Amino acid sequence: MGDLDDKSALITGASRSIGRGIAQAFGREGAAVAVNYHSDEEAAEETVEAIENDGGTAIAVQADVSDAEEAQQLVETVTEQFDGIDVLVNNAGILEPSTLDEMDVETWDQTISVDLRGTFLVTRFTIEGMLDQSSGRIINIASQLGIKGAAELTHYSAAKGGIIAFTRALAREVAPDVQVNAIAPGPIDTALLDDTTDEWRENKKAEVPLDRIGTIDEVVPTAVLLAGDGGDYYTGQTLSPDGGDAMH
Repeated sequence: MGDLDDKSALITGASRSIGRGIAQAFGREGAAVAVNYHSDEEAAEETVEAIENDGGTAIAVQADVSDAEEAQQLVETVTEQFDGIDVLVNNAGILEPSTLDEMDVETWDQTISVDLRGTFLVTRFTIEGMLDQSSGRIINIASQLGIKGAAELTHYSAAKGGIIAFTRALAREVAPDVQVNAIAPGPIDTALLDDTTDEWRENKKAEVPLDRIGTIDEVVPTAVLLAGDGGDYYTGQTLSPDGGDAMH
């Protein structure tokens, strides 16, 4: 028996990295998992295959979460396939470093659109069903940078800080029927760090009290906790598997 038996879950941006890790973990815990992706269908199908190979149930659903019509269609498709959505994980996000004085408006708008607007849109279309069924869990993937900020990431920090505030406000609004929490990972070894230099990594490690960059497997258990019975008394919280990078 898994912690998420007979539950259905929609995870945005689940074709790779943290989203894929959460999707596979939810599948192992017994959930039927909808793997949302933007453009990499092959990677999404690999995630689905990995879940099925572990004995789970999964589907891949394409959608740009920053587009209102596509976000609504995504939720409607998953709701129809799984007869409702019990757990939503808003994970889709982008990151393109730039100093503010050199940042073009399009870079700012795109980051806010995917990271923050996308979280709003998918939640907006999911929350109605959760309220109708008087139950649900929403887990928003933020970042420790939404708490502490970082140079060259004003747009990303603003978006992730907005997600944390959104989480707290929505948790109050929909309690006790729906529980809403956030995860704010620290520096994690994912594709987002592929373009960083060795010097950047060494400097980042030096900032983290545990003296290393984290792994996807060290973030995933927090999502499982919040989605399952262990998360029954959590709402409006931001949990931070970040090695102590942003103590709060």
